[in-house]
Amino acid sequence: MRLRALLETGTLGLRLLGGEEELDRPVRGVMTTDLRDPSRYLSGGELVLSGLAWRRRPEDSERFVRILVQAGVAGLAAGEAELGSVPEDLVAACARHRLPLFAVNEAVSFASITEHVVRQVSGERAGDLAAVVERHRRMMTSGPSGGGPEVVLDLLGSDLDLRAWVLSPTGRQIAGSGLNDSGPALPAAVRAMLAGEHLAATRGGRRGPHRALADGTTYSLFPVRSWGDRPAAGAGRPGAGARDVRETVLSDWLLVVEADAWDWPAERLDLLHGVTQLIAVERDRRDAARTVRRRLAQEVLELVQAGAPPAEVAARLRLAAPVLLPGLGGAPHWQVVVARVEWDGGDIPGGPVTQSLLEEILVDPEEDGTDVSDRIAVADTGDEAIALLPLPVAEGTETVTGLRADRLLAAVGEPLSRGLDGDGRLTMGVSAAVHSADGLRGALEEARHARRVAAARTGRVCAAGHQELASHVLLLPFVPDDVRRAFTARLLDPLRDYDRRHRAELIPTLEAFLDCDGSWTRCAGRLHLHVNTLRYRVGRIEQLTGRDLSRLEDKLDFFLALRMS
Repeated sequence: MRLRALLETGTLGLRLLGGEEELDRPVRGVMTTDLRDPSRYLSGGELVLSGLAWRRRPEDSERFVRILVQAGVAGLAAGEAELGSVPEDLVAACARHRLPLFAVNEAVSFASITEHVVRQVSGERAGDLAAVVERHRRMMTSGPSGGGPEVVLDLLGSDLDLRAWVLSPTGRQIAGSGLNDSGPALPAAVRAMLAGEHLAATRGGRRGPHRALADGTTYSLFPVRSWGDRPAAGAGRPGAGARDVRETVLSDWLLVVEADAWDWPAERLDLLHGVTQLIAVERDRRDAARTVRRRLAQEVLELVQAGAPPAEVAARLRLAAPVLLPGLGGAPHWQVVVARVEWDGGDIPGGPVTQSLLEEILVDPEEDGTDVSDRIAVADTGDEAIALLPLPVAEGTETVTGLRADRLLAAVGEPLSRGLDGDGRLTMGVSAAVHSADGLRGALEEARHARRVAAARTGRVCAAGHQELASHVLLLPFVPDDVRRAFTARLLDPLRDYDRRHRAELIPTLEAFLDCDGSWTRCAGRLHLHVNTLRYRVGRIEQLTGRDLSRLEDKLDFFLALRMS
C-alpha cells in the first residue's frame, strides 16, 4: 500500500504536515516506538508511530528524523496526545530530510492504525512475507535436513498461492510445489518449451524473469545461479565480461512460476529472487556430492585408457561400488557416453561445460520413476566428457535396458538447440552395454566413434549410437594385439617415415584435422597454418596412404590407428 492511501482513509484521523511529494512511497509495515534510537528494530518501508516521548529538547528532532531516514522508513506519524500539537522543530526536520510527517488525532489510537496497516499490507502481499522469509531463513540454516527445493516451493504454494517448479536446462523436473494437491506435473512438452525459452533468453543477454506462454498459461522464468556464476552485462559475446554466459548456460537450473511476474510489486520480485538463491544452495550441495563420483570416474577411465589389465579395472570398480552402485545390489552392466560441447572460436573450455551438462541430461526419471542421479559418474578429460552408466540387470534375467541415442536426442534436442543457437554445438556418442570391466575399453572406443559419426551430421545437437557404426569399427577394439599393430602400421608407418625424413609433421596434422572433425578453418587456426598449407599436408597424407579424408570410413580408420598406436 502507499502512504497516500492512509491519508485518504478518513477513519484513521491522519493529517499531513509535510512531504506531499513523497506520498507514493510504499508501506511495508508499521512500528510504534518512543525509543530515542529505534534503528535496530527497523528494516525499511515502515510507517513509524510515535508519541514523541523521546523528545526532551528541540535538537532531539533532527537526530531522531535522521535515524529514521537512514533506516529507510516510509513515513512518521506523530501523536498529539502528549504535547497537544506536533512541535515545529520536528516539522522542520522532516522537511529537510524529505520524510513525510502525519499528525495523529488524540482521539485515534495507535492500535487502530497498526491494525489497518497490517491488514492492508498482508492482503497486498498475499500472505505475511515476513513469515515466509523467516521460514526460508530457517531452512537455509538447517542444512541438508531442510528438505531441499521442494520445501521452498511448498512455502510459495501455501503462503503466496503460487505453483512453481525447478527445471534443468533440458526441461527435466527437479522439484515442484504441492504437486500432490494442485494437480499433475508440467507436461514434458511444456517443460521442454519453457527450458528452451529460458536458454534463448539467457543467450540473448536478457535479464530475468522471462515471460513465456504455453497452452494459454503465462509462466515466469527465474534463472537459478550461484553468485559466482552470474555473467557480466553483455555476456554471451566473447570478451563481454569476466565470465562468459556460455560456461554455465547449459547447466543452470531455472525456477518456473505459474504467474506473470511483470505485474508484481518489487517486494514479491525480491522474495522470488531470494528463493532462487535458496534453490542455488541446494544445487551447489548436489554439485559437491558429485565430486567423489567424478574423481572415481576419472580414475577408472584413466586405467581404461592406459590399457590396464581388466582385472585391475575390475578391482577399482569393486572399490568404487559403494559410491557408484548404491542400491543395485550386484555387478551391473556398463554403458559409456562420450559428449563434446564446442563453441565457435574455441575460447570456452569444452570439458567442464560438457561434464555438468551430461550430469543433468543423463538423469531421466521418466524412464521408470527411479532417481538415478546418485549413480551418474562423469569425468572431464579436457575437450570432452565421458560418463560411466551402471545398468541394473532385471531380477532373475540377464536383460538390461540401456540408453538409446535416439531417445536421448529426442529428450534434450529441442531446448539445448536454443541454448547453443548461433555459435555452439553438442555431439554425443553412446556405446552398447558391456557386462564386465573387460569390455569397458571397447565401449569407450565405441562411444567415441559414435560421437564422431554424430559430429559428421548437421544440427546443433546430434547423437549417435553403437548401432550406427560400421562393423569394422565395432570389431577393431576387441581384436588381438598383433592384428591391431598390423592395422596401425599399415596406415601410419608411411606417415611416420615421411615425417622422419622431411620433418613434415603429417602425424600431428592428421590428429588435429580429425580432432577438428575435418574443419579446415578450425584446424588451420589450431595449427597456426594457412589453409592452403593445411590442404597440401592433407593431400600428402592421402597420397601416401591411398585414403580419402573426406570419407567418414577413412577418417574413422585413421582415428582408430592413432588411438591404438
